[in-house]
Amino acid sequence: MAETKQVIVKVKRQAGPKEAARWEEFSLKWRPSMNVIICLRDIAENPVTHDGKKTTPITYDSNCLEEICGSCAMLINGKARMACSALVDQLEQPIRIEPMSKFPLVRDLAVDRQFMFESLKRVKAWIPIDGTYNLGEGPRVSPEVQEKGYPLSNCITCGNCLEVCPQVNEHNQFVGAAIISQVRLFNMHPTGAMNKSERIAAIIGPGGIQECANAQNCVHACPKGIPLTESIAEVNRDAWKQALLSWLVG
Repeated sequence: MAETKQVIVKVKRQAGPKEAARWEEFSLKWRPSMNVIICLRDIAENPVTHDGKKTTPITYDSNCLEEICGSCAMLINGKARMACSALVDQLEQPIRIEPMSKFPLVRDLAVDRQFMFESLKRVKAWIPIDGTYNLGEGPRVSPEVQEKGYPLSNCITCGNCLEVCPQVNEHNQFVGAAIISQVRLFNMHPTGAMNKSERIAAIIGPGGIQECANAQNCVHACPKGIPLTESIAEVNRDAWKQALLSWLVG
């Protein structure tokens, strides 16, 4: 009888942010089109380590399983990526799975990305509309602007760009490329542009765009192929213009 093909997975476990970390290794039955989420599900069905020790199911976040929700971002073989699109057959074994390091740990592979959502609120990443009465048709957006803005709207707030950014560390509160790109997106919209100066003022505050050191790691780690470095350059120009104008006006 042919030997069943196995998948070896090593997972960094931690019961809580103040608990000691440990590694557990699992041996799983290989199946076609297997991804990292399937590995974690298989472990949940039979939480027994490679050496036969009973353990607990691994805590992790996931939802859509098609690289849309952004919740399953983690470190896989040392790289920040989405677990749902990380195919086992394309990964070197043993597959090492760790939580992202730039966000507070909750448990095992689950982290708290509240910082990103607070940053989105800081830069008013929305189109303000008074819903108390009918405003009629909104302003027309040219096909050129739509084509330029659509890739920016694909951001899934996964946090990969923050994870690989050397400027995101314990010494500052850099908001990261995803937030800067959202500033660009909402400033492009005719209605959103009404609050452009407020967004620019927010993005040049502490932890803002001036913290970017142009490492360009973000654009390579983005699972949606968003032109993050273009967004950083454009918002940076707008920030300089607004700062200079403010200085001249006095």
